[in-house]
Amino acid sequence: MKNQKILPIIFLHILLFIYSLGGICSKMAAGFPFLSIPFIGCYAGLIAILGIYAIGWQQVIKRLPLTLAYANKAVATIWTCVWSVLVFHERISAGKMIGILVIIAGIVLYALDEENENG
Repeated sequence: MKNQKILPIIFLHILLFIYSLGGICSKMAAGFPFLSIPFIGCYAGLIAILGIYAIGWQQVIKRLPLTLAYANKAVATIWTCVWSVLVFHERISAGKMIGILVIIAGIVLYALDEENENG
């Protein structure tokens, strides 16, 4: 992978980390009565996160091939699993763990193929 792609990929992963926080906001909102102050606060946080993500995504796809950006977007699923364990104390099943490993393998294989094509 060329050095000029490193910073956009790092930015993409920071952006996907931020995007994954939206899941926390929406799940927390579900625990509050409809239109209560905490409910509205959680959804306001979700809208802010989605706004940041939308603007950041446009910047990413200016600098990276769309296929590369979308291949890495699956990382958000991994972050969602991390938040489910850390914030909501949920358990990750064996099937979900296998899914996480498949996602990581797919991203690595795509990156290696991209590197070979541009090599």
